[in-house]
Amino acid sequence: MSTSGFDPQITPVTGSPGGLGKRAGARFIDWVIAGLVGAVIFWLLNRSVDAPDWVSVLPGAGFGFLYFLFFEVLTGETPGKKILGLQVRGADGAAKPSVLDSAKRNAYMLLNLIPCVGGLLWFVAAIYIAVTISSSPTKQGWHDKFAGGTQVVDN
Repeated sequence: MSTSGFDPQITPVTGSPGGLGKRAGARFIDWVIAGLVGAVIFWLLNRSVDAPDWVSVLPGAGFGFLYFLFFEVLTGETPGKKILGLQVRGADGAAKPSVLDSAKRNAYMLLNLIPCVGGLLWFVAAIYIAVTISSSPTKQGWHDKFAGGTQVVDN
């Protein structure tokens, strides 16, 4: 940060907070994209490695987390968010989240990696995120607050 208090790496948040409906729509689009790629990974592993199905699912489930991390850090928006006009701002109003910010805000997705109960745990976390987004005046879920104050904005 410079002595004037201006940090060129941080831009003010522009746009209004992204609402739950639009965010859910963007997440759905991204799940379809990530799910298709994950399915291909699962199919390739299942064909090439003699492993139980649950082992073959792990890279696909991890891919979803990496998908969100990659796009949020690189551009501040996933393909689904771009289509619906949303963008993720980093902590302290940064133009996009850092690797750590994005990893924290998407960490709940890794619950899917837990055999047997992971899907249920992920579902409970997703419902809790939706409730906290809906009840927040800034439309920030617990995962945004856990990530230092990231925010999804509607451009």
